[in-house]
Amino acid sequence: MALASLLNTKCSIKFKGSTLSLSFFLIPHISSSLFSSSSLCKDHPFSPPQQSPPLPKKVPFTVLAHGKTWQDPYHWMSNTNDPDLSDYLTQENSYAEAFMADTHHLQRTLFSEMKSRMPTSISTPPERWGPWLYYQYIPEGKEYPVLCRRLDTEKSGLLKTFLRFARGGFGREEPLLDWNKIAEQYGYVHVGTCRISPDHNFLAYTLDITGSERFMLQIKDLRSGCIVSNLQVDGVVSLAWAQDGNTLFYTIADDNQRPYRVLSTKLGCHDMDDVPVFTESDSSFCVDITSTKDGKFITVYVIDAADPLGGLRRIHERVCGVQYFLEHHYGLFYVLTNAPLSENTECSGGNYYLTKCQVEDIQSANWQNVILPGGDMSLQDMDIFNGHLVLSVNKKGFPMLCSINLPINFNYKHQMEVDDLNPWYFPLPSNPCTVIPGSNHDFMSSVYRVVLSSPVMPDVIVDYDMSRQKYLIVQQEEVRGVSGNRTSLPAYEEDMSRLQNDEENVQNFESEIWKDFSSAYCCERKEVVSYDGIRIPLTILYSQKSWQKGQSPGVLHGYGAYGEILEKSWCSNRLSLLDRGWVVAFADVRGGGGGDSSWHKSGSGLHKQNSVYDFLSCADYLVNESYIHRDRLGAIGYSAGCLVVGAAINMNPDLFRAAILKVPFLDICNTLLDPGLPLTILDYEEFGNPQIQSQLESIMSYSPYDNVTRDACYPSMLVTASFYDSRVGVWEAAKWVAKVRDSTCFECSRAVILKANMTGGHFGEGGRYGQCEETAYDYAFLMKAAYKLLNHLACRQNERHNKNGSIEYSSRWLQTHNFKGQGETPKQWIRYGPVSSHKQNGDKL
Repeated sequence: MALASLLNTKCSIKFKGSTLSLSFFLIPHISSSLFSSSSLCKDHPFSPPQQSPPLPKKVPFTVLAHGKTWQDPYHWMSNTNDPDLSDYLTQENSYAEAFMADTHHLQRTLFSEMKSRMPTSISTPPERWGPWLYYQYIPEGKEYPVLCRRLDTEKSGLLKTFLRFARGGFGREEPLLDWNKIAEQYGYVHVGTCRISPDHNFLAYTLDITGSERFMLQIKDLRSGCIVSNLQVDGVVSLAWAQDGNTLFYTIADDNQRPYRVLSTKLGCHDMDDVPVFTESDSSFCVDITSTKDGKFITVYVIDAADPLGGLRRIHERVCGVQYFLEHHYGLFYVLTNAPLSENTECSGGNYYLTKCQVEDIQSANWQNVILPGGDMSLQDMDIFNGHLVLSVNKKGFPMLCSINLPINFNYKHQMEVDDLNPWYFPLPSNPCTVIPGSNHDFMSSVYRVVLSSPVMPDVIVDYDMSRQKYLIVQQEEVRGVSGNRTSLPAYEEDMSRLQNDEENVQNFESEIWKDFSSAYCCERKEVVSYDGIRIPLTILYSQKSWQKGQSPGVLHGYGAYGEILEKSWCSNRLSLLDRGWVVAFADVRGGGGGDSSWHKSGSGLHKQNSVYDFLSCADYLVNESYIHRDRLGAIGYSAGCLVVGAAINMNPDLFRAAILKVPFLDICNTLLDPGLPLTILDYEEFGNPQIQSQLESIMSYSPYDNVTRDACYPSMLVTASFYDSRVGVWEAAKWVAKVRDSTCFECSRAVILKANMTGGHFGEGGRYGQCEETAYDYAFLMKAAYKLLNHLACRQNERHNKNGSIEYSSRWLQTHNFKGQGETPKQWIRYGPVSSHKQNGDKL
């Protein structure tokens, strides 16, 4: 989702990448009994490398908690300063290279396919903010983007603006930040937060050049192009400008990466130290700093942006589990909250509602409810403009957006729901899609930018004119070499035509119709009944042409943590699996996002096992309903999602043929028992606190590292880790691989490999081409796992070695050619303006 990534509010993101015409070789039917674990060791068909897997040392170590003791001989790996750890990881990388040696040709083929679908350059459409048009683009042949702007003092309609921009009818281009130059200088680049001052004279951003996510504050004077040299601040997390354009608020993190302190600095005051504004002393809480959309207030408590050193005002007394998100509109605060609706209730049922108050009443009880949760609709987020309130809602499990005219008439005698306020619901495709708000920096604008995407529809940028209640399709992600359908929003074609006729120089109605690939790829949404009767959403994607019912291989993605929705948007690299007959499925298990907050709560803490059971139920469904062959099912997890996948493998190792675990959170019990590790205390709310006996017992019941099934045949596994990962220690992957090899079937465990990045962090380090290379490696591993078994049983004649000794894969499963994991939105695109205080949460893991 290259276009969506610019407009994504998260600061840590990745890239993803026509179809080649290839002949198919059909696999002869093979009795499923030949695939069962009882008749054949799962890993036996592989031809492992001649060298043996690395054998790490064991050091006796006893863990003690609540009178319970257990041994952890690989505990020593948590000391990253131990030279034996570096040596062990180097050996694992060597073994992984040997294991994957026969896939080198396949990896090159896959990379070539993915690269061929990518446009030579990628750009975002301009977005007006004040007198400037801001945009980003990736130069041809480069990995990373460049943030630029052009001056435009002429106000014009949307289409006129885009036409003038395309023709170069604006001021000269001003490059503001070039990720490529930073990467060339340091070898690694990760820009975390990026904010332009209200007067457009300064750019403040945070920079990580090691992968440790310890960000440095940088401020660039956009008039001179020079970096302000006297500011050397490390560990900066969030930023917000005051109205004067010279005062910058920022938060810093402690040694455990917990943002805990707010400071302010004033540019030009060389003799003034940075001023402490607020310190959060409770280690179970972190602090964030944002500005309201109109720039009038800074919110940590509440700070008047016109009087930045005038002190703080508390919004409300802190209550565990209660959140407040503020926006300001002409003397009124609009507050999105889940606070109790009355003194007699503990909370609002976990659902958010909208309330308002006068600015001077923020600390009083004089708040008036505006919109309450109702029926099958829940409030998810809000944004505010000069004349409109935008609400993100979820109705029956599907995302929707609507705008409400401001100011709101409050002469209602009953409590209101959304539909009581005459909302305009933004037209969306009839098929389910992800809806990602754009940057939308300009408070005075009446246009709301959104990116729409689905597994079969490349990212579409749409501008919704809330005043005229019309929309304009601005741009769609280009996919080269692949043909698709031309589609419009059926119910709103007349409105779209009128919008076009109002603009000059518009000739091509086709430009208002987007492309999707639903004729070539089928996307189904099912509801799978879990063990306790709860229905779990399952999205299933496959090729209309290449999929074979009951015979195709496939992979199931899972995450299920922090209330985050599993990423399912368009990804052109994924075609390299789909066109080979693979099925790609996504299980929205409890613990993740979807609907109201109860979905998250029912898969966290003491209820975490629900996430695992949901994942297993979805895996069983794919097999039982013949979407995927019983012995060709793989699983993919990222970070906290690996907890779900790893626990599922422990519970039913026979169900999966292969698994990919990326920067995996697997040693959950030992990690949570060490409060000195980054983010550990903050994770107690999500997974439980092992210092409490009942919660320790719950964690121990599913912790992947502590529940490896002895002597079982485990699936082939590719486990990846990064040495400087500050979110999930590199030792989690290393300990898991060592324990699986030590405890499970010897032959099977030889197909478990560890690939450790010795320089990067949690989010990797590659740009758009680097991400293609990583995905090609992952896909080659999956294909090797699926192909080798078939080759051993029935298809020896289809394996041939070229002169370089690599294998040419000829089976149907390997014929035609990204997959995306949680949070795989490119870390290079980024927001650069003020972030209003919506519910914008970054990845925890």
